[in-house]
Amino acid sequence: MEDFKYIGKSVPRIDAADKASGEIKYMSDLNFPGMLFGKILRAKYPHALIKKIDTSQAKALPGVIAVVTHEDVPGLNGFGIVTPDQPVLCKDKVRYVGDAVAAVAAETGELAEKALALIDVEYEPLPVVDDLIEATQSDSPKVHDGGNIHLHTKVVRGDVEKAFKEADLIVEHTYCTERQEHAFLEMETGVARIEEDNILTIYAGSQYPHRDQMQLSRCLALNPHKIRVVSYPVGGAFGGKDELTIQPVLGLLALRTKRPVKMVMTREESIISYWKRHPMIMKYKTGVKNDGTLIVNKVTIYADTGAYASLGGPVVNLAIEHACGPYKLSNVDIEGYCIYTNNGVSGAFRGFGVPQTAFAVETQMDIIAEKLGIAPIELRRKNALRKGDIAPVGNKLTTSVGTVAVLEGISKTKLWKEREKYLVKNTKKPWIKRGFGFALTYQGTGLGVGLPDYGGAILKFCENGGFEVGVGMVDYGQGIGTSYAQIAAEMMKCPIDKIRVLLGDTTLTADSGPTSASRGLYLGGKATIIAAENMMTILKEKAAEMLETSVKDLDAENGYICMKNRPEKRVSYEEIAAQFMKELHHLPETEGHFLMPLADMKVENAFGLPHHIFAFSVHLALVEVNTLTGQTKVLKGAEVIDAGDIVNRQGLEAQTEGGFVMGMGYGLFENTVIEKGVFKTTNFSTYIIPSVEDVPFEIETVTVVNPEETGPYRSKGVAETVMCATAPAITNAIYNAVGVRIFKLPATSELVYTLLQKNEEKCNENTN
Repeated sequence: MEDFKYIGKSVPRIDAADKASGEIKYMSDLNFPGMLFGKILRAKYPHALIKKIDTSQAKALPGVIAVVTHEDVPGLNGFGIVTPDQPVLCKDKVRYVGDAVAAVAAETGELAEKALALIDVEYEPLPVVDDLIEATQSDSPKVHDGGNIHLHTKVVRGDVEKAFKEADLIVEHTYCTERQEHAFLEMETGVARIEEDNILTIYAGSQYPHRDQMQLSRCLALNPHKIRVVSYPVGGAFGGKDELTIQPVLGLLALRTKRPVKMVMTREESIISYWKRHPMIMKYKTGVKNDGTLIVNKVTIYADTGAYASLGGPVVNLAIEHACGPYKLSNVDIEGYCIYTNNGVSGAFRGFGVPQTAFAVETQMDIIAEKLGIAPIELRRKNALRKGDIAPVGNKLTTSVGTVAVLEGISKTKLWKEREKYLVKNTKKPWIKRGFGFALTYQGTGLGVGLPDYGGAILKFCENGGFEVGVGMVDYGQGIGTSYAQIAAEMMKCPIDKIRVLLGDTTLTADSGPTSASRGLYLGGKATIIAAENMMTILKEKAAEMLETSVKDLDAENGYICMKNRPEKRVSYEEIAAQFMKELHHLPETEGHFLMPLADMKVENAFGLPHHIFAFSVHLALVEVNTLTGQTKVLKGAEVIDAGDIVNRQGLEAQTEGGFVMGMGYGLFENTVIEKGVFKTTNFSTYIIPSVEDVPFEIETVTVVNPEETGPYRSKGVAETVMCATAPAITNAIYNAVGVRIFKLPATSELVYTLLQKNEEKCNENTN
């Protein structure tokens, strides 16, 4: 890495100055002449038939320019990445309280709000389906006509029944996780307007503008080339903007009014209306030999996808693939159910089903270690997957595998080295107990087998001798644009300040797939490298003409192409650009396209499984538990990460720290409470996220050397693995501190206190 000028270095984010100064314009900052303001009427009930919609009074209100219902949707009245089962505007039934029933465009936001109140919708309430297990029963009310089980996947390998008979120890527990809100700073916001050549342009935060374009073309009955989607900048996403949100209604209102229409969700509307992390019930039964060898795992997963499918099916499948953790197991019986209810909607969220199963399997591992008297780290090391092993679902691991490396990296952390010092008892406050815990996890990179997984990049040569990189990915805070700039500058041997990065625009950038699944750096980076290789060939050919020499005798360095043996004989990129303009009157443009390599097999009846490339990490936590209140505070955190080689050290550390804090919120605080289909936590006064008072002062980042040869500059994405095991590291630390085992997330103060009281009662009973 020392041979590189930009790769592996801590390069400041290319958008940092604009963000810090406020120069950058987010979607809510956009204003256009003649702009209207849009509002959406949401469902009154979580489950009901629509008998009548009367919009006459709203239409008659002065200042109201358009009122639309399902009758005004010109194309497919449905969207969804996998299953288009969510209506743009509901026709005959609502399935959760965030369902869109009608929409208004008016001269002011206040008028639009007033018009919503004038829309008369007659409902016939239906029984609410809110219990995840009861929803699977044949006599349950149906959320959709086809039944409440959206997807059922089952993976079986080996002889599970025989393996349980041969096990020396069987550990069986049920784990529950709740509904986490993405809590991004920028809510669902956007503007739609008709521009030149009757192009409908949608400015809205999104993670995949090209897919949005395709879905919008179906809903709005427009040629995709008549729709432009601009989805950068985005003020946070984490999976919550992977699916369409307000875009179809925005487009519909702009087409109807022929004027720009702006829509800005409130925090309450955002929480009620859009996706959450899937709540899951996970039943685990694990068989192990006395020496700690894992031999069998039976897992059943129930996931609440809410009213519509969204990405529930792929989430459940990924949970199944990761249900056994990064451990060797040849006897497995894993099945998952993705279930419809009237509990809001669940969809993509950082980790995509893995944080739930990581909590379960890493708790199982700590329980097994204690029962067998084996150190938790040694149990994990003994069973850890290594390169060449067969993963639990049957694929052979042929790319980089960092389980052992990250486990060994624990000893390099300051937190591990000084843990005994930190665990000294507080004699002045004996009710304060401290504990240390860790958890191991891994995360598949990309979309997996059976799904189109590709990267695309456009590289344009500029007159100033610099380059413009256009990638369809979106930087929503993770810093991916900076990584593309580093890669392009390194490949083109030019100063990074001469690289301009364009992101997330269907007109100006190449389709590069979704900015999800930890695939952005890997696929966008590889596509940028290929585009740069093509561009360098063109520049060297032109330089060879100008220098009257052969291409093979040329090198590139710091914005020049020079002769290898006579570096003083050179031409600058500016001179080459001038020559192109003189001869052709335009500058060259190249493209790079890259397909994700796939695993050696396909899991039958489980689309997206398995994955080929994985990132690995160990999460460590030092906690302090107040036994009088149950309150848990994370004092210190650390992560050991296998990210291949590092492109941007500063970016990696930011990902680690942000991921740890998000995982901490998932483990201790966050829960979107829904009762009988009604949201009880609709803003940040009741939905609790970690504040600066909760976040540990020190979160270490330790990386291991484990290059991924297929990746851009031997790197791989880590955006998800950095948060997936924080929660079980914390709950394992709680057990280490006070001896109560957490089987349900979040581990709130109330839950920990209740468990402590039960523990005390049990001790008293045993004493008596």
